Amino acid sequence: MVRRPLGNDHHGPDTLLVTFDTTLTDQNAEENEQLRDLIGPVRFVLFDFDGPICRLFAGHSAEGVAKDLVEWLERQGLRDLLTEEERVHPDPMAVLHAVNRRRPRSDLVAELEERLTQQELKAVVTAWPTAYADPLIRTWAARGAKLAVATNNSPRTALSYLDDRDLTGCFAPHVYGRTHDLHRLKPDPHCLNRALGAMGASPSAALMIGDTPSDLRAARQAGIPFLGCAGSGPQEKALREAGAECVVVSLEPVLRIVGGQG
Repeated sequence: MVRRPLGNDHHGPDTLLVTFDTTLTDQNAEENEQLRDLIGPVRFVLFDFDGPICRLFAGHSAEGVAKDLVEWLERQGLRDLLTEEERVHPDPMAVLHAVNRRRPRSDLVAELEERLTQQELKAVVTAWPTAYADPLIRTWAARGAKLAVATNNSPRTALSYLDDRDLTGCFAPHVYGRTHDLHRLKPDPHCLNRALGAMGASPSAALMIGDTPSDLRAARQAGIPFLGCAGSGPQEKALREAGAECVVVSLEPVLRIVGGQG
């Protein structure tokens, strides 16, 4: 709402405020039209898991999980397998990738991946649902879209969360995630292509919803239109700098359009 200054002068500051307000309205209308054009033809939706559906490590520190993996490696006498920077990295996936680069497809990688999966499963209990994600998933499924999860997390983790939220029926059986072949994690499009093949989906009739540049790169390689779902200023900036053309900071406008109210 435009706030008018005190007094009887309705020129100058007031005019500037009205102009600014109109500019914002025009910008929002253009963004909504872009979003409607992107969502309109969609019959298949591929969700990344951690971010667009929930914040997995909201109550179970990802940094603590990374530290646990590093300490486990040290107990195995494998401290020197990581650089000093990798030993203090806050992302457990970075630790897993570092070990995989030096011991690809080894039993060590398989055991480390299982330890990460167990920590992810613990995190499900305290994960926070992304705002509007649950009703968006249910609405899209009710309107006949086929949904899939394509994630770098363990598929067991995603299924456990979906079970807790009574959302499994909206996706089953299309949940695709991390395997021991870590080179096939996003930005490799492997799990996206698996989802498309299993659903009998044409890439042009699908949409990938993700929150990282690696999600965007995977979608591009698979030929799938992409919607960025950014949870913060830096995250939105990273997606836009990577080339994402359509980015939302909330799923609320997506829900309105899918529900026929946008």
